[in-house]
Amino acid sequence: MGKAKKLKVGKKGPKVSLDKQIEDDKFAKPSGRMKIRKRKDEDEEFVDDKLSEKILRQARKQQQELEEDTGLSSKNATTIPKLGGDSDVSDQESEDDMDGDYYENIEVDEEDERALEQFMTRNPIQQRTLADIIMEKITEKQTELLTQFSDAGSLQVQELDPRVKQLYEGVRDVLIKYRSGKLPKAFKIIPSLRNWEQILYLMDPPRWSAAAMYQATRIFASNLKDKMAQRFFNLVLLPRIRDDIAEYKRLNFHLYQAIRKALFKPGAFMKGFLLPLCESGTCTLREAIIVGSVIARNSIPVLHSSAAILKIAEMDYNGANSIFLRMFFDKKYALPYRVVDAVVFHFLKFERDRRELPVLWHQALLTFVQRYKGDVSSEQREALLNLLKHHSHHTITPEIRRELQHAKCRDVETAEPMDS
Repeated sequence: MGKAKKLKVGKKGPKVSLDKQIEDDKFAKPSGRMKIRKRKDEDEEFVDDKLSEKILRQARKQQQELEEDTGLSSKNATTIPKLGGDSDVSDQESEDDMDGDYYENIEVDEEDERALEQFMTRNPIQQRTLADIIMEKITEKQTELLTQFSDAGSLQVQELDPRVKQLYEGVRDVLIKYRSGKLPKAFKIIPSLRNWEQILYLMDPPRWSAAAMYQATRIFASNLKDKMAQRFFNLVLLPRIRDDIAEYKRLNFHLYQAIRKALFKPGAFMKGFLLPLCESGTCTLREAIIVGSVIARNSIPVLHSSAAILKIAEMDYNGANSIFLRMFFDKKYALPYRVVDAVVFHFLKFERDRRELPVLWHQALLTFVQRYKGDVSSEQREALLNLLKHHSHHTITPEIRRELQHAKCRDVETAEPMDS
C-alpha cells in the first residue's frame, strides 16, 4: 500500500469564539473588488472627418424629409451644405431589458410653464394626421384607380375586399379593449401589406388602448423600414402621445415604453417624432420633460444625436429646444466642430433679443459650456462672454462665466509654434 497523502492544513489564524463564527456566517462581507463601468457615450475622444460628414449628411436628409412632410418652402428652410458621397450609415440598437424601469409623475413648475409659453409659435404649422392624408387619398381615388401622394412616401389606397374590411374592424375592437396577451395574427402582418396605412386608418388608432399602442410600436419598429417607421411615429404615435399628455397631464406607462421602443430606430425617431415635435412650435414644458427623459435614459448613436442637435440648434426657438439640447449635451458626445459652431450661433442669436429668457435657456448654456468649452474658439468664447452682459441669471450666469474664463479653446490647443 502506498503512503497516505498528508492533508494540507492552512496556517492557523487567531482563535475566534464559536458565537462569533456563527454571527460572521450570517452576513455577507463586502469584497474589495470594485467594478468600473465605462459609459458608451465616452468611448470616443474625437470625431474624424468621415463621421463628421455622415452626421451632416444625416442632418441634411432630416431637413429635406421634414420639408416634404410639412410642406415648407425652401425660402424658410435652413441650408445645410451638401456633402459628397452616397453612403448611408444605419445603426441598430439591441433591445434593452425594460425590467426595473418605471415612469414617475413629473411635477411641472407653473411659472416655468408660463415663461415657456411666451416663446411658443403664435401661428403653428398645422400637423397632419393619418386620417387627413387618407381622406385626401380617398378624394383622389374618385378620379383615379390608384394614385401616390407626392409627399406620402409609400402610401397607397386601394379598394378593400369587404371580408378584409370586416376582419380588421374586428381587430380594431380587440385593440380598443386590449390589456395584455397575444395579438391577432391579422394585426401582425400589417407591416408587410402595401396599403398598411389605409388598414391602420380603418382600425382607428386614436381609440386603441395604451397597451395596444405599445405593442403596435414594437411590431412596426421591428418590421418596417426606416422611412415607413418614420411615418408611423409621425402620424400615429406622436399625436397619441401629445393627446395623452394634454388630457391626463402625465403619460401612461405603456405609451412611455412605446417612445423607448421607437428609439430602436433612431433615425426614424428623430425625423418622425422628435424634430416634428420641436418644429410644431407648440411643444409644452411637460411634453419636453417627458420626451427628454426618454432621450436621457437611453443610448442613442452619436450620428443621429449630432444630426438632431444640429437641426434643433438651427430651428426657431420655442423654449422646448433648450430641454432637448441639454439632454443631448449631458450625454457627453464627442461632437464635430460644425455642430459645436451651430450651437454657439444658436445662443449668440439671442444677443439682441430683449425678452426675458427662461431659466431653461440659461441651464442649457451652462451645460454646453461645461461639456464643450474646450471645443469653442477664442473668438466664440469672447462672444459668449459678451452675451452674458445682455442675458444673465443671478445664480447660473456666474457659473457660465467661470467656465468660459477657464476654458482652453480649441484654436489655442491646436496652435503650432512658428518656425524661427
